[in-house]
Amino acid sequence: MESPATWEMLLVGALVVALLFWFRPGLKASLEESRKATAKDWQKLLLPIGLVVLFVLLLIMMVSR
Repeated sequence: MESPATWEMLLVGALVVALLFWFRPGLKASLEESRKATAKDWQKLLLPIGLVVLFVLLLIMMVSR
């Protein structure tokens, strides 16, 4: 497998920087809102994450048999 050319790495780097600038206002607002979060809000976040982890474990168990 060949490594990417220099111009390709520069292009990807420029795209990453552009995406960071594009998402910056939304990220800033999200961080401000997360400071106001209560324990109930965090519990609502952990439930879907826990369900995804359980689903992935179930898939792993099904494949390993």
